[in-house]
Amino acid sequence: MALTIAPSILSANFARLGEDVSLVENAGIDMLHIDIMDGHFVPNISIGPAVVGSLRKVSALEFDVHLMIEHPEKYVEDFVKAGADSITIHAEATRHLHRVIQLIKSLGANVGVALNPATPLEMLTYVLQELDVVLLMTVNPGFGGQKFIQEVLPKIVALSGILKEVNPLCRIEVDGGINVETARLVSKAGAEILVAGAAVFSSPDPQQAIYDILEAAKEEQRDNKNKRFRGIKQ
Repeated sequence: MALTIAPSILSANFARLGEDVSLVENAGIDMLHIDIMDGHFVPNISIGPAVVGSLRKVSALEFDVHLMIEHPEKYVEDFVKAGADSITIHAEATRHLHRVIQLIKSLGANVGVALNPATPLEMLTYVLQELDVVLLMTVNPGFGGQKFIQEVLPKIVALSGILKEVNPLCRIEVDGGINVETARLVSKAGAEILVAGAAVFSSPDPQQAIYDILEAAKEEQRDNKNKRFRGIKQ
């Protein structure tokens, strides 16, 4: 599947949020990552359905809504009604993971499940076939601009192998500390959707930053394909 860069508005300028979204949309991206935080599951507080609905009026991008909140089942319908195309919930945030997944599907949205860096892949064993996306956090969630946790890379590799067997249409998304250098690492490991916040919106040229991150990831992907091809020929 094609690589996707999803700028995270958590690092945007909220005083000019609509302008920032238009700026990255004009860079040719397809997806916008929207972090929702409640001050309980994570220490920070961000936005709610009203802001998502306002952005929906001015953007045709795919809205990738990441619920970093407790009891997500109480709020998923509000976010879908506001314009979310995809809803990702945390496995750690609900006691009824399968039930919430089915709820999201019934509302017509794509569904993803996120795992914090220390959460094992085994938590997803019984739901992997139901998912459109698995989001692996490469920082501890709650704040933008954190340092990438390299120890998550083997987890991406392992998940990529599992999905090829049980759900090859499910995509791997990574979120946290993504820049030109780390984009190469996660792409090589098997990630397909790269959430980038500070590296995009803190750049003097966000559009160029998106291009640079995408090209770095694509270059690594091409190198991997060439290595496999040479191995087959030998």
